[in-house]
Amino acid sequence: MNRVRLSSLTMITALVLAIPAAMAQSTDPGAKQDMKNAGSDTKHAATSTGHGISHGTSTAYHKTAAGTEKGYDKTESGTKTGYHKTVNGTETGYHKTTHATKTGVHKVEGKPDTPANNPPQ
Repeated sequence: MNRVRLSSLTMITALVLAIPAAMAQSTDPGAKQDMKNAGSDTKHAATSTGHGISHGTSTAYHKTAAGTEKGYDKTESGTKTGYHKTVNGTETGYHKTTHATKTGVHKVEGKPDTPANNPPQ
């Protein structure tokens, strides 16, 4: 029985001493694991950079589209304003020409320039 106990005690002692040695080897990453970690970190950094560039490009596209649309709207508004001012100026010129023509006809015919001959504008 002493022999069985001694053999069990020897086995337990060997296991107790072997487990920390095995753990120490697995926790030390070594050069190979360092290279793997560096590769993974590089991949992650490249992916993050790619996502950032994609987001920036998308933002620039949308800002450009919004600015173009704003410029289009301003141009359209300016064109309409110019059109209305041209129409108004043309009508004013037409009315002044009509009035001057009537006044000129009266002067040529020798009629006096009176309010009856010159209707108000």
